[in-house]
Amino acid sequence: MSAPAPTTPSRLVDRNPGLSGDEMVQQLVPPRQFATASLDSYRPDRDYPSQGAAVAAIRTFATGFAGGGGLFGRRKQQVAKPGIYLDGGFGVGKTHLLAALWNMARGRKYFGTFIEYTALVGALGYAETVALLRGASLVCIDEFELDDPGDTRLMARLLGELVASGTRIAATSNTPPNALGEGRFAAQDFLREIDSLAAKFETLRIDGLDYRRRDTDAHARVSSDVPGELAEVDGATTLDNFTDVLAHLAQVHPSRYVGLVDSLAAVGLSGVSVLTSQTDALRFVAFVDRLYDAQVRVIADGVPLDAIFPEDMLSGGYRKKYLRATSRLVALTNMGQP
Repeated sequence: MSAPAPTTPSRLVDRNPGLSGDEMVQQLVPPRQFATASLDSYRPDRDYPSQGAAVAAIRTFATGFAGGGGLFGRRKQQVAKPGIYLDGGFGVGKTHLLAALWNMARGRKYFGTFIEYTALVGALGYAETVALLRGASLVCIDEFELDDPGDTRLMARLLGELVASGTRIAATSNTPPNALGEGRFAAQDFLREIDSLAAKFETLRIDGLDYRRRDTDAHARVSSDVPGELAEVDGATTLDNFTDVLAHLAQVHPSRYVGLVDSLAAVGLSGVSVLTSQTDALRFVAFVDRLYDAQVRVIADGVPLDAIFPEDMLSGGYRKKYLRATSRLVALTNMGQP
């Protein structure tokens, strides 16, 4: 009996996903690779004691809730601050720890990226979003990087209302909360908002090496035969020109990028080139985040994907976003490799 013929790749640019408010809410759970994350499965690097200290702090936060048995079913004295904030470099396990905390929590709880929460407000409206999230035992916000003053005010106001209702907040970022917006925005009126936001969090600094590159000087892999490699992938795949994908991302709201990668095992990108538009670069970063959350393999030719952000972008205000995307692209292009 002959083997089945390989599935022909579809095109990413032919995907035009829609996402309702209810569907956005259903997506507010940890990425699938962290679905079973726990504090016990986190492996702190002994060379960086702050990682072990972060585990201990999360345990304390998880048992420090008062009233009605508390968030995790224990009656304890309330912690001084209603939020915990994990700050550190790329690949030190912040998302793992955040998901572990979420998995420990009981009751109604939500886990999403910063952009997912702001998109939810856009879809449902501010008042309805507050009504939906209010009273939740825990709201987790991953990659809390503020790139827009309006979003800064929006999230500060939203968190203030949630904390007032008794909701606990946990967040990660590559920037300490009292430095959010620093070097990007100088408007005095929203610096006050940032200070207020910082006061709600107990901040933990986590040092360490990027686990995705810990044991090797890894770089993004370049394929010599993208169609051939896609043919060997078990599952749905797409194949597109890199420039076409950038153009398509401009036509789809970032909150819907999760639909672009839904059910895909791999995406193929041909003719990868260095980015010249910061707008395109930021959209591509958001797209990479969705690829990484869904663990979609990337097979690409042309310029290595860890070299697409030019020096002028890497030295600007969005440097940390680009470096995070680079780290994730290294991991995604090396998936399935020995």
